[in-house]
Amino acid sequence: MLRLCFTAEDLLQVTFADEPAPMVELTLAIAALQRPEPLFTLWRRRTLHALPRSAGPLLELVPATAKGPLFLDPLSLGFDDGLDQVLSARTSFVRAELRRVHAAGRRPVLWTRLLADRDREAWQILEHAVRAARAGVLAGSWDRIRAGFDAERAWRVQFLAGQGIRATLAGLAPGARWQGTTLEFESTDDVEITLNGNGITLLPSVFWTGRPLVGRYAQSTFLVYPAITPLPLLDDLTANALATLLGCTRATILERLTRPRTTTDLARELGLAKSSVSEHTKALRAAHLTTAHRDGKTVWHSCTPLGLGLLTGSPSSTRG
Repeated sequence: MLRLCFTAEDLLQVTFADEPAPMVELTLAIAALQRPEPLFTLWRRRTLHALPRSAGPLLELVPATAKGPLFLDPLSLGFDDGLDQVLSARTSFVRAELRRVHAAGRRPVLWTRLLADRDREAWQILEHAVRAARAGVLAGSWDRIRAGFDAERAWRVQFLAGQGIRATLAGLAPGARWQGTTLEFESTDDVEITLNGNGITLLPSVFWTGRPLVGRYAQSTFLVYPAITPLPLLDDLTANALATLLGCTRATILERLTRPRTTTDLARELGLAKSSVSEHTKALRAAHLTTAHRDGKTVWHSCTPLGLGLLTGSPSSTRG
């Protein structure tokens, strides 16, 4: 059982990550490449076929459970910043995480043992592997990853507005329940984490389908949980189905509107004339998939719960 012990102050400091954390998504993707999940079969086959050879060492370091090593997946707003944090991780932290992963059954190989000794060549292998894996696993799918993340985040915020923080947190995984101020998730491990008033950051992932994972990096505690729509369905179902239903341009606009944007924003991002964007947003508004509000001379567009439901494959209402 995974237990998260909240105080009132912790509940006031529950936040959603603003965007996907590239290093977290990379390690979760590497773990997904090693799990025989039917949903990911085609993605796994294509990705392994195209994976650069120099990325192979990550498959030796990251277990299929995705439970570490935590120095590999700091929360960061960009890949370069995240990689810098990995390469500058404290030696004591690196050693502790490698011991933990190896104790859990991940057999060490020579180069991973040398990481703990700060061997220069071993760290160069790691850096090259991370860069190659990012190019082979994330780069081509990042727009989809970001769209899935944005839709999930927007859906949860809508749910939070209707149901409150306790229901929102308990709704992150099947079987989750509150015992007083302690939130319990089913887990193969028996872990209790006291947040001590520091709150927690919610981080959905389109690569993760298992029980929620808790990570601690520096002063940050974050909870990784499965996004409603995993990556293979974003690739094969959401994009194609919405494009068939709405047309490619309107489907793309709906995906962008998981975060409020102006007509000018959409025109610039999609390379369209403002008049064309206005026609598309008018049609989406008429279908109750988006809404608009005026702030001075600026009109802001955003998804409605119905629009978010189409994007995520989830119910369009926050009730029941």
